[in-house]
Amino acid sequence: MNNVLLSNEVIILQSVGFLVLVMQALASVFGLYIYKKWDFSSTSSFQYSLEKKAYLIVLILFFSLLAKIILLPYFAFTIDSLSEIVHGAMCAAGVVNANEFGYFLLSLKLFIIFIVGAWLIINKLDILAINYPYMKTKLIFASVIFLFVLFEFIIEILYFTHISTDIPVQCCSVIYGVTGNSDPLPFGMDMLTLLIVFYSSFLLVIVANIQKNALFSFISGGLFLYFGYYGVTYFFGTYVYQLPTHICPFCMLKKEYNFIGYAIWGSLFLGSFFSMVNLLLKSLINVAINRYFLFSTLFNTVFVIICTSYVVVYYLINGVLL
Repeated sequence: MNNVLLSNEVIILQSVGFLVLVMQALASVFGLYIYKKWDFSSTSSFQYSLEKKAYLIVLILFFSLLAKIILLPYFAFTIDSLSEIVHGAMCAAGVVNANEFGYFLLSLKLFIIFIVGAWLIINKLDILAINYPYMKTKLIFASVIFLFVLFEFIIEILYFTHISTDIPVQCCSVIYGVTGNSDPLPFGMDMLTLLIVFYSSFLLVIVANIQKNALFSFISGGLFLYFGYYGVTYFFGTYVYQLPTHICPFCMLKKEYNFIGYAIWGSLFLGSFFSMVNLLLKSLINVAINRYFLFSTLFNTVFVIICTSYVVVYYLINGVLL
């Protein structure tokens, strides 16, 4: 058997993931039944019974989808721990790049967390309302999420089963370094241009949030997420490591860097999520929540402050930039 599959972290991840999948499968099947029969205006005993069942189903969905969010940082921890047994890997970068499924799986997980977050918001709004106006929407939405989670689970199995502990993989310095061929700066930018676009897109997010325009916020949030990734990986990350040749989005998740990567990537994701989620909410339930524009500004600002502070502190201590 593949040594990767015998890793305690992988066993825990797959076991919990399978349990979540089963819970979502059962909840989705019964949820579709409730979706077809639901009529809140009815005063029949059948509708009353349906409401009690719906409460249980929604509760199962809530905890299973909440577990998906918790599993994301644990997935990052898992692939980082595998670098100890995957030959050539110095951190999670080499493990993710070990086969063709890695980066696709990571992107899929982030997308699922985004739509799970949207479902949790809709669920909260539905519970706070008197007549459960979004019950049908959140049940059918949960079924769609289940299909993505099922697909993710299959890809995850393929990913772990295709990681070899015998064949050397590339380390992050090769994957992202000056000799690497993947993830170059976008659109042929130089570093100065990237930084100008990085801070400009941040200001664009602020303007969009002030205007409380869901579409504008979605676009600006997506742009900032994109350029934020490149900014951290190729510029700000080097100040975290204090080494200009150390280019990696994963090493900052390690203990020796005080796990700062979780704060950096977490604040960027949350900022982008709150920038973009209102457009999805408007599409699904015709609701936009103004305070989410404020949350977007808050988390994106925290992200920029953390990144910028590493550069400023390094310059104040050393008197030069990397």
